[in-house]
Amino acid sequence: MAKKTIQFIESSVRVLIVDDHAIVRKGIRALLSEAGGFEVVAEADNGQAAVLRAQESQPDVILMDLLMPGMDGIEATRRIISHQPQARILVLTSFAADNKVFPAIKAGAMGYLLKDSAPSELIRAIRQVHHGEPSLHSTIARKLLQEIVHLADLQSAPAALTLREVVVLQLIAQGLSHQEIADRIAVAESRIRAYVNRILAKLHLASRTQAALYAARAELMDEGETEEG
Repeated sequence: MAKKTIQFIESSVRVLIVDDHAIVRKGIRALLSEAGGFEVVAEADNGQAAVLRAQESQPDVILMDLLMPGMDGIEATRRIISHQPQARILVLTSFAADNKVFPAIKAGAMGYLLKDSAPSELIRAIRQVHHGEPSLHSTIARKLLQEIVHLADLQSAPAALTLREVVVLQLIAQGLSHQEIADRIAVAESRIRAYVNRILAKLHLASRTQAALYAARAELMDEGETEEG
């Protein structure tokens, strides 16, 4: 008797495209359709519309342009994250200037990609952000690492992390969400949020993406105090 095989089909990544140029939105939609495994659930041509579409469609990943009429992408990112802390936003822009990069990451963007990147890089970046992993163009990653080092030189030494905070930081670096971290270490999600806030304050960082970069650079896996915190 022939054995039946069961196939598990991964659900499509639901994407919201935010860009003020219709031709760009159409091109991205075509690219995602050709790649397969993606569903464009909504589009927006400005920041204010992006905030509304994000609330309505609850996408897995938001592709966010920065320079748009009215509300720009940085403010839209800030507002979306304030209402939906688990939203995963990938900036897709032509600008690599410090005055765009740092505010966007501080606002809560998990990734930052330049529009001159290859299509394969965009597909990879969307999937990384969907899995909770920071995804940064190499130019942007270097800028952020340099900024973190610069801030460390300017500010007092980071306060020591507790053992529990080190564990949480390690899991952030692995791309786990707040709820996934809570499940992993068997505490309430609200406590994870408190741990993350303390980690950011102690390390003088502004976002989970910066924390993941810091962990990768500093290799904090074996550091920290023995107290649970």
